[in-house]
Formats: sequence, C-alpha cells, structure tokens
Amino acid sequence: MKLRATVMGKSGMVVCSQPRATLAGVEILRRGGNAVEAAIATAAVLGVVEPMSIGLGGDAFALVGMAGGAKPAALDASGRSPYAARPGFYRGKGFEKMPESGIHSVTVPGAVAGWDALLKAHGTMKLSDVLAPAIECADEGFPVGALTADHWQKSEGKLSKNPAAAANYLKDGRAPKAGELFRQPDLARTLKKIAAEGADAFYRGEIAEKIVRASDALGGTLTLRDFADCRADWIEPATANYRGYDIYELPPATQGIVALTMLKLAEPFELRALEHNGADYLHLLIEAKKLAFADRDRYVADRDFMRVPWQALIAERRLAAMRETIERESARAEAAAIPVMGDTEYLAVVDPQGNWCSFIQSLFTNFGSGVVAEGTGIALHNRGQLFSLEENHANCVAPHKRPLHTLAPSLVYKDGAPWAAVGLKGGHVQPQVQAQILLNMIEFGMTPQAAIDAPRFNHIIGLEVALEPDFPRETVAALEAKGHKVVGGTVESFGGAHAIARDQATGALLGGSDPRKEGCALGF
Repeated sequence: MKLRATVMGKSGMVVCSQPRATLAGVEILRRGGNAVEAAIATAAVLGVVEPMSIGLGGDAFALVGMAGGAKPAALDASGRSPYAARPGFYRGKGFEKMPESGIHSVTVPGAVAGWDALLKAHGTMKLSDVLAPAIECADEGFPVGALTADHWQKSEGKLSKNPAAAANYLKDGRAPKAGELFRQPDLARTLKKIAAEGADAFYRGEIAEKIVRASDALGGTLTLRDFADCRADWIEPATANYRGYDIYELPPATQGIVALTMLKLAEPFELRALEHNGADYLHLLIEAKKLAFADRDRYVADRDFMRVPWQALIAERRLAAMRETIERESARAEAAAIPVMGDTEYLAVVDPQGNWCSFIQSLFTNFGSGVVAEGTGIALHNRGQLFSLEENHANCVAPHKRPLHTLAPSLVYKDGAPWAAVGLKGGHVQPQVQAQILLNMIEFGMTPQAAIDAPRFNHIIGLEVALEPDFPRETVAALEAKGHKVVGGTVESFGGAHAIARDQATGALLGGSDPRKEGCALGF
C-alpha cells in the first residue's frame, strides 16, 4: 500500500475523507470559528460531495473537548424509530428480520438536531455562515472523486428503485463518472432553508412534511410527531484508562464500548513485548474482538432499554474472567458467554484555542435506505436495519427507540488534556480497526499517519479473519496454524480512518488520513 507523509500544523487542523470538505473546515477556523463550527461545516460539505456516505438524512455523534476541560462532552444525535414501530408490524409485512433498505428501514434522522445542539452549546457563528460552503458546493457543483464515483456506481440499482432518488442522484439513469461535475439543486434549497430557519425547518416545518409525505406514499409509518419529538442529547461519555491514556467513546446505543473492551482485554498481555502485527499479537487482538463483539450483540442497545449498565461490561473482575477464556495458541469460532457481574464518515478538528471535536455522521450503507424525499435532495438513512425482531432482545424494535449504532468516534486524553482524536467509517469494522490504530500509537509510538497506514485485520465471523495483502506469508501461516481461517477482503472492508494527535513534546498537531480513501489532513 502506498503510504502517506504525516501532515503537521501549529494552530489548527481538520481531517476527513474529501479534500473539499477538509478545506471548508479549515476556512471556518481561519475566519475565527471554533472546532465545533468547523466540524459542522466539514460534515455539511461531505454530505454534498460524498452523498452515499453522509447527509442530512443520517445520524451523528460527537465528542467535544473544550480547552481547559477535564473531560470531553458527548453528544448523541441519533434519531429514534417511529412511534408505530413494533415487531408485529414488520412481521406482518413479511419480514423475518429488519429490512436492509426501503422506507421500513428508516428512523428519524438526528444529524440536524445534533448540529443545532452543538451550535447552541458552543457556537460563535451563524448557522448560515457555517453552511455556506456546502450550499455553494451543492449550487455550483463539484467534480466527483474517483473512489466516490465507484461507490456511487455500485448504488445505481438501489437508487433506481425510488423515483426521487434517481432524479436527484443519477444522470440519465447512471451514476456520475470520476471528474464529472455534479450539481444538487434540491439539496442546495434544503440547506438554504435550514440555514435561514434552523433545525425547526427540518423537524417542524416544510422539510418534515415532505419526508412524512414520502413515507406515506411508500406505506411507511413516519409522522410529524416523530419528527417534532426528535432531540439530541448531551450525555456522559463512556471511558476507560489504557496505560495512562483516558479513552473516551460514545456510550450505547453506539458500539464505542466494543473498542474499550478490546483495549482493556489486551492491556495485561504486554503487547510491546510481541512482534507488532506478528501472529501472536494479531491472535490476541482477534480473540479479544470476538469477546467484545459477543458482548455487543448480547447486551448493547438504546441505553434507556439496556438491562445492564455499560460500566458493568468493562468491570475489571469481569474482564479478568473473559481473558481467562483466551487460548494463546488456539482460535475459537465463538466467544464464551461471560455473565455480567452486579456508510459513514468520520472527521476530526482542532482549533487554535485548543478545542477538539471528534465527529461522525452517517447514512449507514451507501445511500442509506435508497429513499429520497421528493423536492428535498435528502437521502434517508437505514439505521433501523440494526434493530432486532426478537422480542426478548434489548435491541428489539419498539416505539421511539434508538437502534444499535455502529458509529464510534473517540477522543483520547493524556494528563488531563486532549491528546488524540481517532475514528473511521466501515460499519462493524470500526471498533476493531480503531483499537488497532490506538494500539499502534500508544504501544508502538507511531504517528497518526503511520498508525493508519499499517496493515489491518478484520475479523468477520467464526474463524474467518481477513488480512490486508501487506502481511507476510509467514504471519498468515502462523495464524492458520492457530486455527484461524485467513480470507481476503476488499479495500473498503478495512475501513477508512482519520486521526489527529498533539505531540506532547513540541505541541505540534499531527494529522493522518487513510490512503485507502481519497481524503486529506490540512493543518496551519
């Protein structure tokens, strides 16, 4: 894999998956805006130039570390299911599990409520100023990136099923090609309305009415009440200390707890004494991942519906019992059950005042549900897909409930101050890659760019684990000797990560952007 040089900055930095969006965030910082405002501007532009991954129709989460604060604040801007959502409704429609696309996979989008909450808490600029770069981009058009064009083309079938989606995101029935100029006039008008009227335009005005009308036409259950009752919540972050570094994540319903569990399970094994990315090292992390994901699938749900507190999942006594089940020389297909005791885009911003924002927003899979509300340009996400239809499961679909979320931004503190922001796109791969990157940085002293460049594993299911092609054959053979079934994977199956860290000796900002994607870090 072609590696990238570390990007450095003195005062501020923005990193994300699209250069034009990164530039928008930097321009906000250069005009005096803070990390939160730059994050919103960056996310809004991403929703224009990478519309299959992120947009107004998705959810968002953020960790905000303000200068001088002892810990970050966590924002949950995930929407809830319709009040009419019940397992019997979906079974009555013939679904044996939650649908992967279509109107019945849609929950209320929470991202705009998240933008509103962030600006109310930390904003110094007008929303219209923050959204101006995205409006300009949607109005005037942008040349489509090569990787973006590839993902867009793969979504032609999904988009063609919905007339409004086809009208907004296909040209003569096809996806735009790399380098082709693409304009989004409907989305530009929607962004202008939100810029002028705020979040109320989305949840209590014309935009909500158009989305509900689209839902009605397709037999969906979304109502104006569902939108009016949407809110973003400031909550306590989930956290664990790893070798003196305080790792902060969003608590459930996100899978941030999975990354914490992986790290804490691995901590006593003295990873520095092992060959980095050698077979013994990878085996320990893969087995830790299996245990962490077993917890996720068994316990994690909307925190208001969980039967155990997230803190109980990473209690040291319980983690010790989980570690005892790890065989150093033998892989297992399924993790042991240990009882409890007692598409997406990520971005990171640091501003000249020392404020940090670790931010993630997503439609889940490419173009989400594949449904666009006519006249809005808004592709609605398909987060409802992650609900269960098992009525005794904590994550079972229910009225006004958050689904399990794959989104997991992180913010790391050292000696009481922000040290690094790390996150990635990639759905279920997010926590296991995030843990690998954090270990690369903490245990092996890598820069964010080197930590992101390093080859990765992606444990899939059972004994199957995908390795990137940069791993030597000897490592693959040694893993197979332990019982792992090594398989191949596509570039996108290993996620697309971004990170910023502060050099504790010099104070310089170090940025890393994934060579597996087409974004960049910019510092000044």
